[in-house]
Amino acid sequence: MSARAGARPAAVRLPLGAPVSRARTVARDLVSLTKPRIIVLLLITELTAMVVVARALPSLRELFAALVGGFCAAGGSGALTCWWDRDIDSVMRRTASRPLPSGRLRAWHAVVFGLVLNAVAAVVLWWAASAAAAGLALLGTAYYVGVYTMTLKRRTSQNIVIGGAAGAVPVLVGAVIATGRISWLAVVLFAVVFLWTPPHSWALALVYRRDYAGATVPMLPAVASERATLRAILAYLLVLVPVSLLPGLAFGLVYAVPVAGLNLYYLALAVRALRGGTVRGVARLFHYSLLYLAAVFALAAAAALLGG
Repeated sequence: MSARAGARPAAVRLPLGAPVSRARTVARDLVSLTKPRIIVLLLITELTAMVVVARALPSLRELFAALVGGFCAAGGSGALTCWWDRDIDSVMRRTASRPLPSGRLRAWHAVVFGLVLNAVAAVVLWWAASAAAAGLALLGTAYYVGVYTMTLKRRTSQNIVIGGAAGAVPVLVGAVIATGRISWLAVVLFAVVFLWTPPHSWALALVYRRDYAGATVPMLPAVASERATLRAILAYLLVLVPVSLLPGLAFGLVYAVPVAGLNLYYLALAVRALRGGTVRGVARLFHYSLLYLAAVFALAAAAALLGG
C-alpha cells in the first residue's frame, strides 16, 4: 500500500554520541589554539623562577595564580596568533592542519577565545596575586601579538630577536607573584630566555625553511644560507653561556657545574651542525634546546631550595 498523501517523512535519528563527539572535537581544537606544547615550557620557566627568587616553594594561592593565570595568558596569546597567522598557516606543511586553516573553526572563534582567556588571566592574577602580575601578563600578550606577530614577523629577519622578549615575560610574572618585585635574579633568568629564543627558533626554522620561504615569512633561515644561520646560532650561544652561569653567583658550584656541562654540550651540537650541515643535526640541536632551557631553570630552582 502506498504512503498517505501529506504524511510527514520519518525523522532522521542522529547517533546519541554525535553531539558529544562534536563537542570533544571542538574542545580539542580550541585547546590546540593555545599551543599547549609551548605553554608547558613557559609554565616551567614561570614556576621555577618563582622558586629561584623566593628560595622557597610557592603557596597554593601563588601556584594557582601561576598555573591558571599563566596558562590563560599564554593560551590567549596563542589563540590570537593563530587567528592572525591563519593565512600563512594554510600554506605551510607544519601548520596547514591547524583548526583555522583547515576550516574546522572559524576565525572569530579564535578571537573570542583568545580575548576571553586573557580576561580570565587578568582576573585570576589580580585576585590571587597582584595588579602588577596581571598587568605584566597582559603586557606580554600585547607584545607577542601586537609587536612580534602583527608587526615584526612578516617584515624583518630579526623578528624573533626583538619579539622573543615576549616568551621571557612569564619569568617576570612568576617573580612578581612570588615576591612582589623583580630582583636581579629574575632579570638574569629573563635574559636567559631572551638569548635562548633566537637559537631555538632558528633551529626549528632551518628544518622548515622551505615552508617559511613559501609563506614569504622572513625568518632568518628563509632569507640567509643555512651556514649563516648556524653561525648566528653559535654567536648567540656564546653570549648565552656566560649569562646562564650568572645565577652561580648566588647558588655556587651546585648550580654552575651542571649548567656548564649543559652549555658545553649545546655548543658542541651547534659546532657539529655547522660542520655537518645535516637536517638530523639541526633537528637534534632544536630538540636539545628544549631540554636545555628546562634543565637550566630546574637546576636553578633546585639550587635555591638547597640553600645555595
